[in-house]
Amino acid sequence: AWGVSGESSRFLAVLVVATPCPLLIAIPVCIIGAISQCARRGIIVKNPVTLETISTCSTAIFDKTGTLTYGQPRLTEQIVVPGSDAREVLRLVASLERYSKHPLAQAILDQAMAAGLELREVSEISEPPGAGMRALVDGHTVQITSRGALLNSSVEGVEQMPPHAGGLECFVVIDNRYVAMYRFRDEPRAEGLSFIKHLSPQHAFNRVLIVSGDRESEVRYLADRMGIEEIYAEKSPEEKVEIVRRETNAARTLYVGDGINDAPALMSATVGVAIGKNSDITAESAGVVVMDSTLEKVDEFMHISHRMRKIALQSAIGGMALSVLGMALASGGLLTPVAGAVSQEVIDVFTVLNALRAGLRPRQLTDF
Repeated sequence: AWGVSGESSRFLAVLVVATPCPLLIAIPVCIIGAISQCARRGIIVKNPVTLETISTCSTAIFDKTGTLTYGQPRLTEQIVVPGSDAREVLRLVASLERYSKHPLAQAILDQAMAAGLELREVSEISEPPGAGMRALVDGHTVQITSRGALLNSSVEGVEQMPPHAGGLECFVVIDNRYVAMYRFRDEPRAEGLSFIKHLSPQHAFNRVLIVSGDRESEVRYLADRMGIEEIYAEKSPEEKVEIVRRETNAARTLYVGDGINDAPALMSATVGVAIGKNSDITAESAGVVVMDSTLEKVDEFMHISHRMRKIALQSAIGGMALSVLGMALASGGLLTPVAGAVSQEVIDVFTVLNALRAGLRPRQLTDF
């Protein structure tokens, strides 16, 4: 403009209008507004990048217990080997389980309280991920483990184990001898079916998977009720990580889980969402923490994220377009440097005001 017209004021006017304030201001304001809106809804955004990437995820991976179910199983059956006292076995197991955060632990404790049992002192507690729990209880070595781990061990009396049946199960070993099996039932979340069904049409998810450490029959039972075809059952935390990494290499993934065993998988996914407050380690591993144990909050997060991206693009592109228009007017001599500065500030104000909408509650937070 200066070279063509010979007027240096045109160059100065263009320079004033050309500042990239809409781009530099609008997007951070949108992100802060969305984080604030999430916080008001009981959703803690630890990694702001998740707000931008959740809309690009096409594969959803869910843990089973505590995520697609309520995580509050009930102890429905106690099968004790002949010669063992069912009350004493329950007392020892409950004494150990009060130090566990596994969802089945509370069901055992509830049963022990209902039976009026007095719990014993516990020492030397260990709980390797995916390998059950072991401790010294009232002079006895007590271990709570799974069927697969028990079959691969040198424990005595494994031939007395009952066959597979419906429901969750755990096995009790006392002093290196199998003594009991406990069966549980955990009900699916009421909103689970509608939530899963709406992921594809409303949020463009192409695949939905369940990855769980529970038995295949139990996982398949839940998957059929939820309308999910792909499942991975009886997986250790290490195997969960391998599956999530493989899926993430193929497409961007959303992983939703609640337990300590989900922590490595949450870190491996594109976006990790922890539901509830069952484990501090899980919360530390996830990019997003939903304080309320409900799938509805996961949907709210996706809606807030989508709205933030939309407003950010509107503000950035709209603001830059107005700046380009101002530059054209300034180069033509229609804006003086002072008028250009004023117009740029007006553009910035409108851009920021539009970006602030990301912090307002949208009309619709769920669509299922």
